Amino acid sequence: MLPRSRTLPSRIHHGVIEERYDIRHYLEVEARPEIRTETEAITIEPNYSKCFDDDGRLKRTGTFWTATAHIITAVIGSGVLSLAWAIAQLGWAIGPIVMILFAGVNLYTSSLLTQCYRTDDSVTGQRNYTYTNAVKSILGGKKVRICGLIQYVNLFGIAIGYTIAASVSMMAIKRSNCYHESHGKDPCHMSSNWYMITFGIAEVILSQIPDFDQVWWLSIVAAIMSFTYSAVGLGLGVAKVAENRTFQGSLMGISIGTVTQAGTVTGTQKIWRSLQALGAMAFAYSFSIILIEIQDTLKSPPAEDKTMRKATMVSIIVTTVFYILCGSMGYAAFGDHAPGNLLTGFGFYNPYWLLDIANFAIVVHLIGAYQVFSQPLFAFVEKWSARKWPKNNFVTAEYEIPIPFIGMYQLNLFRLIWRTIFVLLTTITAMLLPFFNDVVGILGAFGFWPLTVYFPIDMYISQKKIGKWTNRWIALQILSGCCLIISILAAVGSIAGVVLDLKTYKPFKTSY
Repeated sequence: MLPRSRTLPSRIHHGVIEERYDIRHYLEVEARPEIRTETEAITIEPNYSKCFDDDGRLKRTGTFWTATAHIITAVIGSGVLSLAWAIAQLGWAIGPIVMILFAGVNLYTSSLLTQCYRTDDSVTGQRNYTYTNAVKSILGGKKVRICGLIQYVNLFGIAIGYTIAASVSMMAIKRSNCYHESHGKDPCHMSSNWYMITFGIAEVILSQIPDFDQVWWLSIVAAIMSFTYSAVGLGLGVAKVAENRTFQGSLMGISIGTVTQAGTVTGTQKIWRSLQALGAMAFAYSFSIILIEIQDTLKSPPAEDKTMRKATMVSIIVTTVFYILCGSMGYAAFGDHAPGNLLTGFGFYNPYWLLDIANFAIVVHLIGAYQVFSQPLFAFVEKWSARKWPKNNFVTAEYEIPIPFIGMYQLNLFRLIWRTIFVLLTTITAMLLPFFNDVVGILGAFGFWPLTVYFPIDMYISQKKIGKWTNRWIALQILSGCCLIISILAAVGSIAGVVLDLKTYKPFKTSY
């Protein structure tokens, strides 16, 4: 096993391209000196045009369908499971309307963001490979550091949230079978720690996939799984409503004095819970932070922004329909007692095998979604390290390891150790703070305004040179200001929820 060369030789023999992948995703600039900056387009020789894009990188192969799969994987995540609870806090009069408003805002701002993939011109402008690249190229200044900090902290937080959600679903499978075998006599309480560790082990293995564009198959599987468990949740909600022969719930949501697992709902708690519900809904649509990264996988023509806008529109419409159906039917089935996690909180265990299928689908989906959200953070750290220590073999050298039936795997020691440490940190943090609803609310509140609204609007204004105090500028600023207020309120409610949970919390001893 020998370290591969740190250069990027591409040889053409009789029209056949031999591409050495070693550390192309780290050292493309060093390997091809004509690439002066990460986002600067270059002139490619004619006989290279069929193999390389206008920036000197290998032809991108992503399509409308792969982009749609990535978005659905990112959007229909664990957030869908908390929507019945969120609607229960807001009620029939406000809950579904707020959800539609969040969908509309995300659809509009995502459309603005797709036009920032290329600077100046949507067809020939220089490419921005990541969200932070776009901010740097279009806005520059201190905003780049602020954006990067918020984005990567949010990605780390999402990985924690997905670890918690996956462990809860794994325990639900075990508990439903335990409950079925004991005919309801055994409460089947258990610790979440071992399930989080199991999920972490799976992510350590999958995290060794080098590049974002190589996880497309994982996104397609995850997207199928998301539809599976959403459909099961919807079906069980419909069955419960049919069993009750009535739609439960009220216009204004959970009533003061309702007794829940966390205690009796007071007037103050009603306010906190309502604000926390806003954060949960914001989190349910949190995919803007990886939109540029997804767009960078698309082939052209047609122009990347056209394909991405189409994929975004279809994905958000489809997921919103699922969200409203799942959230509304969950609330209709359980009313004020709607569970924080729709599937794991169902008050019945029959048909238990169907619940097992749904929870298994959740686990598989979250395994894929974890990678979709973590890959941009992995790439950032690895590219930065390669530029910082370009001659360090630990950081840059790759070793060929043959894997039966798969081919040659390129092992990079830095990637192996750093990504393992990342998964270890997310797993330990999830074990320390296993509060599903509160974590979801905080993540939604923290990332919604800056990443989904503020930066896309600010970049769009700069890109299109929209003058201050024009009607369009004023309208965009009003939208941004309203979303900022919503984010602040949601953060306050979610933090209050964490404070309440901590009163009865013991580290590493959480059981369900």
